[in-house]
Amino acid sequence: MSESGSIPRVYSRIAGTGSYLPAKVLTNDDLSKIVDTSDEWIAARTGIRQRHIAADGETTGDLAYHAAVRALQSAGVEPDELDLIVLGTTTPDLVFPSTACLLQHRLGANGCGAFDVNAACSGFLYAISVADKFIRTGDARTVLVVGSETLTRMVDWSERTTCVLFGDGAGAVVLKADAETGILSTHLHADGAKKELLWNPVGVSVGFKENEKNVGVRIQMAGSDVFKYAVKALDSVVEETLEANGLDRHDIDWLIPHQANLRIIEATAKRLDMPMERVIVTVDKHGNTSSGSVPLALDHAIRSGQVQRGQLLLLEAFGGGFTWGSALLRY
Repeated sequence: MSESGSIPRVYSRIAGTGSYLPAKVLTNDDLSKIVDTSDEWIAARTGIRQRHIAADGETTGDLAYHAAVRALQSAGVEPDELDLIVLGTTTPDLVFPSTACLLQHRLGANGCGAFDVNAACSGFLYAISVADKFIRTGDARTVLVVGSETLTRMVDWSERTTCVLFGDGAGAVVLKADAETGILSTHLHADGAKKELLWNPVGVSVGFKENEKNVGVRIQMAGSDVFKYAVKALDSVVEETLEANGLDRHDIDWLIPHQANLRIIEATAKRLDMPMERVIVTVDKHGNTSSGSVPLALDHAIRSGQVQRGQLLLLEAFGGGFTWGSALLRY
């Protein structure tokens, strides 16, 4: 208790970040040799120039491990100090145990809570929101949050409207309880009625065999519809975030969006009246890595020196489900 008798407020502060991209790079020119496309066509519509592809035998957990180790090193935290691991992914290593459990053991953090969160491209925002609640309630003081994906394992390389978009990668943050600064609010939403606009229509219970309904483990997307809903949803969640914190859009120092499509990023920046110089863009380097996109961009922004301590950051994402969300934080 403080002297006034009130309970001191606790925030979730980012203590360290890390990221990892597989060694293999697939450029737009490389893709043009296997599907009817070109660097000009892809770049003009998406802003993507290349994507990274996990090697044979390299899993979502492997990518998560490398990103997590770098985040822990950045934070100066040992694995046995972790109270919880929350991992956002839609491409887990196994049906069970969770990829978070596999990561926990590999890090040597056995004993703490560990679980996966599946919210497609919004997975990291969902995961960091869950971690924030654990810290705010006092149930955890040090939490590892990861977004990791091997989306290229379910890409149809003959379908040019989808295969050009996705890549593999992972990002991670370490959150620590702090009395001064950190995550101010998170906002999560979903609309399952729109599932068939962006989905993979197979699974354990539905079944994996191909029939008139299921066409294999492949991403299916109605691109123009997804774009329309994404822009509208992100506009709404940005307004909600600003209103919840009594802020004006010009108070935001940096926008760190899901790296899916440069056009969506530009539309969100325009809504915020934010110049692109204040928006972190890495989609050209790795494409859409789903739940890995936001932490990859965040780690790049911090390690490059663009983002500085004390600045106000707005993180947002939109993905299959539909799911969407935001996190406002003072770095």
